[in-house]
Amino acid sequence: MVLTFDEVGERLDAMAEEFPPVFYRELNGGISLLPEAVEDPEFPPGEIYIMGEYCDDQMGRYIQLYYGSFAALAEKEDWTVEAWDDELYTTLAHEFTHHIEGLAQEFGLDRKDEEELAAFRAYYKERHPRKRGS
Repeated sequence: MVLTFDEVGERLDAMAEEFPPVFYRELNGGISLLPEAVEDPEFPPGEIYIMGEYCDDQMGRYIQLYYGSFAALAEKEDWTVEAWDDELYTTLAHEFTHHIEGLAQEFGLDRKDEEELAAFRAYYKERHPRKRGS
């Protein structure tokens, strides 16, 4: 089941209200749901999607979630409404963790993400070896 952008926005707004106010400290750009799908450029198209990002740049501190990435996986994996809620909540909590750690200048989740992605890349390469000459 693929929910519409507006349906996901409503669900995300409701979830965001469940987090304590302290989580929003210095999150001056808030939380945005963007329409695009963001694919990891290190993998073939349609293989790996970036669901969200915590950003700390010249625009401030903010969280972006990518509706198109969620929708692509929902279609590919035939998600239920409950799966949508689980994925949205997990991603939002993950990005909030990046924010809280960033405020504390502690980057354990960044390191964990990098390690997990490196392990997945190795696993993927093993399962999908390139043909000789390519």
